[in-house]
Amino acid sequence: MKVLVISGSPRIGGNSDVLCDQFIKGAKEGGHSAEKINLGKKKLSPCTACYACRNNGVCVQKDDMTEILEKLILADIIVLATPVYFYSMDAQMKMFIDRCLPRYREIKNKDFYFIITAADPQHEATDETMGGFRGYTRCLPYAKEKGIIYGNGAWEKGDILGLPAMQNAYEMGKNV
Repeated sequence: MKVLVISGSPRIGGNSDVLCDQFIKGAKEGGHSAEKINLGKKKLSPCTACYACRNNGVCVQKDDMTEILEKLILADIIVLATPVYFYSMDAQMKMFIDRCLPRYREIKNKDFYFIITAADPQHEATDETMGGFRGYTRCLPYAKEKGIIYGNGAWEKGDILGLPAMQNAYEMGKNV
């Protein structure tokens, strides 16, 4: 299986990014191929709602999203990871989701896993973020939610290292 991990965190090596690496470690040990895309390292612009893509499935913006869309279409399993900012997903993840518009119907029959980190220790702190992820996958043909890794109680870089989310991410990756 091809696993594609989309790390929305602008902080490379931050808590959600570290959980991405744990998921990938498990997936590779489980015999799967895995790749991580760090959105913070990519050149992406927000959707301008020009809808030119409705004509041919091609965005008028020339940036890294073209390559990312191709990888999404070819993946079997997609992992979306974001820190919680003001009880929602971060800007990089939301921009990525919006930019899937040109080819979202081609992102079909995928299994989805979600990684969310938040300073707030309560799972309810991730409700709005999960609502955004579920709204996105509801638009994708035959998308299946397979698992959520909650990294609650992690604010400072490295806080995640002592939390059960580390093992959860590894195990979910290994058992995809």
